[in-house]
Amino acid sequence: MTTDDVASSLIELTAAVAKEGQAEAVSIPIVTSDRKVAQAELVIGVGNDVLSAPVEWDDEEPDFSSAAKELKNHRLYPQTQLRMVEPDADDEGAIDWDFDQPTEA
Repeated sequence: MTTDDVASSLIELTAAVAKEGQAEAVSIPIVTSDRKVAQAELVIGVGNDVLSAPVEWDDEEPDFSSAAKELKNHRLYPQTQLRMVEPDADDEGAIDWDFDQPTEA
């Protein structure tokens, strides 16, 4: 078992690595059946399935946030893409980019 943030990061990274047609070895923190913290070594990507399912947990959740951050920092982890948006109509500093209108010289 691992935390939700590690599991979701692992799923995202696995899909990204597979999309690139690659496979890689990663290590994630887990809690064993005797409630001890350990490391799991996994191969993710093409040909390697990863399953994430919820489990009831009554104890204090371990802090594996640094492991989730490490997965998210992987070179193939999907990053948020910047997208262009229209400025607000009431923005006085907005530039009119109407390319259909001729400009004055």
